[in-house]
Amino acid sequence: MNKSELIEALAQDINVPHREAAAIANTVIDTMTEALANGESIEIRGFGSFVIKEYDSYEGRNPKTGKKIQVKPKKLPFFKVGKDLREKVNKGK
Repeated sequence: MNKSELIEALAQDINVPHREAAAIANTVIDTMTEALANGESIEIRGFGSFVIKEYDSYEGRNPKTGKKIQVKPKKLPFFKVGKDLREKVNKGK
């Protein structure tokens, strides 16, 4: 499912115009993005949680040349699936 399919499903499920469903979806996504950018975690019961993991710098290699390079420290979002979602996925529906 992509974003436009999500908006379409939202519009049909709650019977609102496509434009309103797009505004709702964009607000949710923007709010979650902003929270993660501020270092906050997000927990949606039954679905999962998003946290920011911090990675230290390390020495890597350029795959083309094989030359050693220093990789800068970074922060990346990480999703941990919730129990209800995991069980539904394993059941197949």
